[in-house]
Amino acid sequence: MRWTVFAVAAAALLASPVLAHDVSAANAAYVEGLAGPAPVSFLYLGAKHMVTGIDHVLFLLGVVFFLRNLRDIVIYVSLFTLGHSLTLITGVLAGWQVNPFLVDAIIGVSVVYKAFENIGGFDKLSGAKLDMRWAVFAFGLAHGLGLATKLQALTLSEDGLLTNLLSFNLGVEIGQVLVLCILVALLKLWQRAPAFPRQAYAANAAIMCAGFVLIGLHLTGMSQTA
Repeated sequence: MRWTVFAVAAAALLASPVLAHDVSAANAAYVEGLAGPAPVSFLYLGAKHMVTGIDHVLFLLGVVFFLRNLRDIVIYVSLFTLGHSLTLITGVLAGWQVNPFLVDAIIGVSVVYKAFENIGGFDKLSGAKLDMRWAVFAFGLAHGLGLATKLQALTLSEDGLLTNLLSFNLGVEIGQVLVLCILVALLKLWQRAPAFPRQAYAANAAIMCAGFVLIGLHLTGMSQTA
């Protein structure tokens, strides 16, 4: 109980607006001032966005939390990558107009869903559980659409747009690999601890709490801009 209370409090802090990952004003001004292909700048922006995106990191943590086999990690992460790459690139090029607060709220739902699955919540709801591989792919689509809305909020030059977009996506993948390396390494150490099963429940309860906080923040933002 003590671990759960502590973890939930930490999750609420992590999901607060302090760690919001919208493109900073400085980065936005710099990117909007670029004309033509600028792969290095967009590569950096994509990597930074993934590394500082608490919602993306929490979802990835939930995905790999109980995975011990490298093959399984590669499969799940590849499905997530395919999903968010499709909607990131297509969303920007096709000019899909989606409310960014709604998309980010759905991303918060993805965090809650995976954490709830990790604590065995769906085992008590017969027939309610999706194949987790398809669920990860589907939520990857939502995460990619969230990334697309961040780029669409900027005034980007049409000159070199495809190059810059692909560079941003590659940067996201690089940032994702960096985050995963850290998460998997820490989880491998943690999984050896005798108390891991008990602490794992508290950790996933905290992840789920953070997801609910993210949902609430973004739905509130949507209602205030309506």
